Amino acid sequence: MKNVCVITGGGSGMGLEAAKLMPKDKIIVLAGRTVAKLEGAVRELEALGFEAYAKACDTSSRESVRELAEFAAGLGEVKNVINSAGVSPAMNGTPESILRINALGTVYMNEEFSKVMNPGSVIVDVASNSAYILPSFIIPKKAYPLAETDEGAFLKKLAKRASLAKGDYHKKGFAYSLSKNFVVWYAKKCAFEYGKKGIRVVSLSPGLIATDMGNLEAKDGGMLIPFACEERMGEPCELGFALATVADERNGYLAGVDVLCDGGSTNGMKEFKKKK
Repeated sequence: MKNVCVITGGGSGMGLEAAKLMPKDKIIVLAGRTVAKLEGAVRELEALGFEAYAKACDTSSRESVRELAEFAAGLGEVKNVINSAGVSPAMNGTPESILRINALGTVYMNEEFSKVMNPGSVIVDVASNSAYILPSFIIPKKAYPLAETDEGAFLKKLAKRASLAKGDYHKKGFAYSLSKNFVVWYAKKCAFEYGKKGIRVVSLSPGLIATDMGNLEAKDGGMLIPFACEERMGEPCELGFALATVADERNGYLAGVDVLCDGGSTNGMKEFKKKK
């Protein structure tokens, strides 16, 4: 039975770059909402010698995620899951839709795929360095467990907190930061829960990356770039390599933590390039 690697948001950007760095003996399943983009990415992988498939999936729908997990498990043993699907403040949507896709989508992915994964497998949840921007006193972390027990209350509490910001973009930006802070927390929670089953879970937080999504954010959300060590955006291939490395089974002791891959911008903002 062949091993399978599933990558959501794999039609382009760092998700596709991570797929290109996977071993050629693995079946690659690329999932996302735009089938045409996925099919183009599959052709790229096939030209490189991969066996690859496209599967439409809306990660904000548990049923859609369940169908993806069943499809992948039907191809072989699901060994790697990289959940890089998500939306940013500059994209169309509301604070609630950002929370639903980024936060609840992560819950659905982890819960549904953990049911079909065996010991020695790994889930990588993609968060963001935006998770580190908000001061701890303003983050409603006590509401985070509601994501598994009362989705409506979870969305209501986090959306209410995001509404404290002024202006539409900043409200969505607040929701985005909260959603990614949740992803960091939830991946850690799952690491200890799924570790008993031999499933490794880790999150990775990129900085601003030169993808279609990242370029949309560069104007209003690029305030961290000057704080980075090299004062630049990251390249998709760089993040793809980081994701592929973290998802590699040989990295078996890397669990229950967040890998901050943002060019140093978070630490620059907080300490080394902090404005006096």
